[in-house]
Amino acid sequence: MRAVKATSQADEFASRAEPFRRELIAHCYRMLGSADEAEDLVQETYLRAWRSYATFEGRSSLRVWLYSIATNACLTALDQRKRRALPSGLAGPTGDPDAPPVAAPDIAWLQPIPDSAADWQSADPAAIVAGRESLRLAVIASLQYLPPRQRAVLMLREVLAFPTAEVAAMLDTTTAAVKGMLQRARLRLDEVAPQREKLCEPTEPRAKELLDQYIAGFENADIAALERALRADAAIELVGTSTWFSGRGTCLRFLTHVIGTAGDWRMIPIAANGQPAAAAYRRDGDGVHRAFGIGALTTTDTGITRIVVFGGGADLVAKFGLPPAA
Repeated sequence: MRAVKATSQADEFASRAEPFRRELIAHCYRMLGSADEAEDLVQETYLRAWRSYATFEGRSSLRVWLYSIATNACLTALDQRKRRALPSGLAGPTGDPDAPPVAAPDIAWLQPIPDSAADWQSADPAAIVAGRESLRLAVIASLQYLPPRQRAVLMLREVLAFPTAEVAAMLDTTTAAVKGMLQRARLRLDEVAPQREKLCEPTEPRAKELLDQYIAGFENADIAALERALRADAAIELVGTSTWFSGRGTCLRFLTHVIGTAGDWRMIPIAANGQPAAAAYRRDGDGVHRAFGIGALTTTDTGITRIVVFGGGADLVAKFGLPPAA
């Protein structure tokens, strides 16, 4: 009978808790800037919750309880983590696009996250847009400048809209402290966040048009197509190196070194961090196109303003459900 009861309780926990997994992954990713660590901490959250489920008294909803466990797990993890960065967060742009990129293996880099791994499913279109915005690479990079508890308060209050009292309970603090941390977080973001402008949603025709131009430019070795797609102030960041370029002319000079000849690249359109993106496969000497990584685009009505390149190879594209060769 004891085994039957345990199985029944496990089934009940799974049916109640599993619907929150994707949104918890998104929350942990916002906190950590790492898709891998977010997955691990959500697993840890569910394990902790299951171990304590028999004593869960229901004073808060199960969702609030899970967020409390996940947030505190993130805060513990962040005690031992360095700030995750993009190349533009380390130094100014690289002046010479003809020089090879400079590897920076000791830096903790931001990781991309597939749209399919994060949750912004809602009947409210505004909620979907807000969910995408909160996962954009520029936003995640800006959040890294906040102390962890301020980051948690900002996410719980402004992205997830938990009441102040619930956030205070999650963090074992007072409502006054939560209000103070939220105010300081907003002020700090105003200092470090880039100027916000209207971006194209990945589903909008203009975003799709620019992604198509980007893909065609690489697959056809067509620098002119890339020039048409890039805005004058466009930037390219090469994650894993300290190298990034600013300005369309400089970016195009760099691209001439990597674009090769027609057929050297194959691209698969995807979505990452609420942004249009492409998985890139480069032709090797044996003629096989093997996974190189992904490029995440920031798109506006006036063109592509930023390309962030993550060169994670087969391991990275696998997280997007793609094969090691195409």
